[in-house]
Amino acid sequence: MEIIRVVWLLPLLTLTACQGKSLSGTTVPNDVPTEWTFNFFTPNALPAVVTFAAILDADGKDYRFNTLNNTPDLPGVIGEWNDKDRAPGGYWNHVKRPPRHIIFCWDSIIDKKVYETHLTISKPDLEKMLRPSEYRDYRGKTAYYNRVQIGLAPEGKVAVWLQGSGSEPNYRVTPSVLQTVSGVKLDICKGVTRFSNGYEYGKDTEDFIKGKKYPYGNW
Repeated sequence: MEIIRVVWLLPLLTLTACQGKSLSGTTVPNDVPTEWTFNFFTPNALPAVVTFAAILDADGKDYRFNTLNNTPDLPGVIGEWNDKDRAPGGYWNHVKRPPRHIIFCWDSIIDKKVYETHLTISKPDLEKMLRPSEYRDYRGKTAYYNRVQIGLAPEGKVAVWLQGSGSEPNYRVTPSVLQTVSGVKLDICKGVTRFSNGYEYGKDTEDFIKGKKYPYGNW
């Protein structure tokens, strides 16, 4: 499996960083989180696997992830996105400051193809991630929007939320940049796959899509 073309990626991330100023000068409370997490998920029985991610955080620090948390399918996400369900956390997917620019490669098993997604979180949403939430966490303490949730659906559709705290719904965000490509338009994700021998549906997927019309919902 080919993971990354560093020569191509470095100029790309450098160019992306120049498109927005660092938030390093922003005044933040002393209890601000020391890390922000990002997790991927899919609708129920419509599987995908994220294989690589490159991130520039709000201060311009560059991260590369060849190993990531699993990409679970969520049983409660059927037919359309919702603001309630969320992927569980894991060990790998975290950065020290809010993630601003994200490039990631993913195998869409349901679509039987590789996608490459570029997204940029807007400055107002980055600033929201640095402010305390009006809600408290499960322990009654001050909470922050320090968890990014990214949904992956058929047709290469991508949706992004800031995870709510406690009973608070997730906050759907509109990235200032969101572009997904495949096939001959792939750049850093060309040849990056865990399924070099082809894709096969599991029984859960076969049973779920039987009698349904692609893309199996409104994404």
